[in-house]
Amino acid sequence: MMKLWKRASGALKDRKSLFSIGFSRKTSFRNPDLDSAIIHATSHDDSSVDYHNAHRVYKWIRSSPANLKPLVHALSSRVNRTRSWIVALKALMLVHGVLCCKAPSLQEIRRLPFDLSDFSDGHSRPSKTWGFNAFIRAYFSFLDQYSFFLSDQIRRRHKKSQVDSVNLELESIQKLQSILHMLLQIRPMADNMKKTLILEAMDCVVIEIFDIYGRICSAIAKLLIKIHPAAGKAEAVMVLKIVKKATSQGEDLALYFEFCKEFGVSNAHEIPKFVRIPEEDIQAIEKVINGVEEKVETKEKEEELEEEKGIILVERPELQTIITDKWEIFEDDYCFTSKEIKETDQSRKYNVDPRPLPLIVIDEPVYFTHTLPDLITF
Repeated sequence: MMKLWKRASGALKDRKSLFSIGFSRKTSFRNPDLDSAIIHATSHDDSSVDYHNAHRVYKWIRSSPANLKPLVHALSSRVNRTRSWIVALKALMLVHGVLCCKAPSLQEIRRLPFDLSDFSDGHSRPSKTWGFNAFIRAYFSFLDQYSFFLSDQIRRRHKKSQVDSVNLELESIQKLQSILHMLLQIRPMADNMKKTLILEAMDCVVIEIFDIYGRICSAIAKLLIKIHPAAGKAEAVMVLKIVKKATSQGEDLALYFEFCKEFGVSNAHEIPKFVRIPEEDIQAIEKVINGVEEKVETKEKEEELEEEKGIILVERPELQTIITDKWEIFEDDYCFTSKEIKETDQSRKYNVDPRPLPLIVIDEPVYFTHTLPDLITF
């Protein structure tokens, strides 16, 4: 008797809303036909979903950007007034379908035009509705973030000057992984939630999971090809983090689909095989990271050695060019370095004042041989 009364009350509210729309005029913010379709698609009937009117809404969004404002106005008005989990959930499913249209005009939405992060059903006791409330809050959190992500993607796509880079791809994958995490939080947790509307919503969620996880795997596969030994350490570290996260989420997905199958979600009857990322790919990334560290250490050691490797060069203006035919014989290819040459020996061989001379560090030692030319300039 109580259920019949609730259904009758809900149907009456829908009729009143439809009746009031009949007196409204079409403006830039209102479209009576679109408003009517939204009310039918978000009715208080928990036994079915009006897909016919939902598809009418999708056609309006695809047909013209001008229909976006009336949609946002009608949906936000409908959701902000309701305290019914049925209407709230149907509104979220409708928004989900609108986002899947991926129309260019959706970039203007950014975040959802209403807030259900603290939703609580006002028609039943909390002990009976807590599971529905949690379900709607989780679904809203996902759609709010997903709407922002899609809007950002559409904006980037339309910026022709935007150049794709590995960093942008890494950022996009990390956002998709965050969105997938939010999707996995959407699940019925109470015993009284095995209802037609919940099962329909879970079907939508499962389809979205397939899409998001597929995009993540595809992006990672392309990224692994681009990461090579010359890649920077920061990029390699981010890739490794993403790969490990994908592996972990693959395990979470397997458990999630098992739960959905047991709950009776039709789209989860066939559990997909989640392919693990080969261990050799992970090791290859780790080698890139370790290789960069080794290169840095090697470079630091080389710089230290170069500082120790000084060659004494004479840079004194009072000294002049000496031309002579008297040569001392040196061993072939003998290398004089700062450690091997004594100032006294130098002064004796080159007849130079033995006062301290400046040191100049050069990259390689200078080799003197007995084949030196007759002209020597210091």
